[in-house]
Amino acid sequence: MQVDTFLAESALRFPEKTGLISGRVRMSYGALDAAANAMAAGLIALGARRGDRIVLHLDNGAEAVVAIFGALRAGCVFVSINPTVKSEKLAYVLKNCAASILISDQQSALIADTIRGLDDLRAVIITRSQAVPADPQVKGPRFSSFAELLQQHAGEAPRVAAIDLDLAALIYTSGSTGRPKGVMLTHANMVAAATSISSYLGLTHDDVVLDALPLSFDYGLYQLLLTARAGGTAILERAFVYPSTVLKLIDEHRVTGLPVVPMMAALLLRQDLSAYDLSSLRFISNTGAVLTATHVAALRQQLPHVKIFKMYGLTECKRVSYLDPAEIDNRPESVGKPMDNVEVYVIDESGQRRDTGVGELVVRGSNVMEGYWGAPEATDQILKPGPYPGERVLHTGDIFRIDDDGFMYFMSRTDDVIKCRGQKVSPREVEAVIQALPGINEVFVLGVADTLAGDVVKAFVTLDHSAALSEQEIQLHCAKHLEDFMIPKFIEIVEVLPRTTTGKVARATLQAPSA
Repeated sequence: MQVDTFLAESALRFPEKTGLISGRVRMSYGALDAAANAMAAGLIALGARRGDRIVLHLDNGAEAVVAIFGALRAGCVFVSINPTVKSEKLAYVLKNCAASILISDQQSALIADTIRGLDDLRAVIITRSQAVPADPQVKGPRFSSFAELLQQHAGEAPRVAAIDLDLAALIYTSGSTGRPKGVMLTHANMVAAATSISSYLGLTHDDVVLDALPLSFDYGLYQLLLTARAGGTAILERAFVYPSTVLKLIDEHRVTGLPVVPMMAALLLRQDLSAYDLSSLRFISNTGAVLTATHVAALRQQLPHVKIFKMYGLTECKRVSYLDPAEIDNRPESVGKPMDNVEVYVIDESGQRRDTGVGELVVRGSNVMEGYWGAPEATDQILKPGPYPGERVLHTGDIFRIDDDGFMYFMSRTDDVIKCRGQKVSPREVEAVIQALPGINEVFVLGVADTLAGDVVKAFVTLDHSAALSEQEIQLHCAKHLEDFMIPKFIEIVEVLPRTTTGKVARATLQAPSA
């Protein structure tokens, strides 16, 4: 099965049903399917071949959805990157994956400067209504209009032969520790992940999912794919800047599903949720970072009818585990158990496999990536020999504890562990203690170099609007609950925590000397 069949099958079942809402744009499944066919035909006409990489430099919207399914239907690999990336990173991705076609929201003049010298690029498709340069004397990729391309190929329905072992997508990691790497995902990888996630979320054609996460972020991307698979309605928002707008959309469109990252949950909890009719909301899901027990408790109190799915995953395998909402009150710190068709275990410090205890988490499953594009050495660092000959399993780099009942608890990244006075400190443990103090909104803990201790603990903290805590009060609280070597030597109260485009805390920014 290929990923684009999610759309094709829903179009057969529900041709007139609204499949997508984006701003003022509404598209039925039939219209989406026809547009994807036209896009596929247009890409082929521009020279796209099976397996070619099509880079989508697009904001959340109908064009991005049509481009994703059109690229897949043409037998190509879509590469969705955030539209806010600067020219240097865009040029790097285009060159790194040897993209044949770029689809962008930007003005053609800006794109022309970015793509200079990229010999593999055959064509550029611009979504904005504008004059497109077409000078036959100038060498370089052909420029086309998105709308005109769809119009020219309306009614065509190409179907390039592909199998589920073919690549479907490259998803570039954030690159906070260096150049971004392209995670290679096959149709089989993505279908396996979508099938398991859809099952535990209980998605049906009656669901309306509000997606305010960028489609360049795999968490945001899968909201679209999952909803298309179920035949539900996806509402795309371009950002989560104004929580009140999101809450109004839930009320207006009777939204049933809301995916969030912790930052979004924190912003929602600052609103008066009782001012909105949120009775339609069936579930809230979370991944991208651990949703704290404090936030879970607040959501449970204000939205008792809503199921909360705490989840864990990473781009290299999409999803690993989820916590059954029935366990959320009993185990608010856990990210649950492995989802269907996934096996996990930990590797302890001696390199031995353990089904319980503490160690680096290892993942087996059909959802595990093929590797990093053009980076065999980086691939070998994370995909290592598994239990069976020829098999490779994913070493996540995350330290987990698995209890005797099989529940998983994230502790830290292997490269996040702070070694202070010869003792190992889990940032997650320190964060949990600080988060429990009334008045704390968000916490991020890391290690900073110290001439005596090796590393010492530093905590960056944001406060609720009504709180008046001082650094000293937070430190005294820590002294009551943590061993001496775990107490933060430095605490900095900040207005906001810097974020990456996917909503994760920008560690590199906090580690910079200016921080």
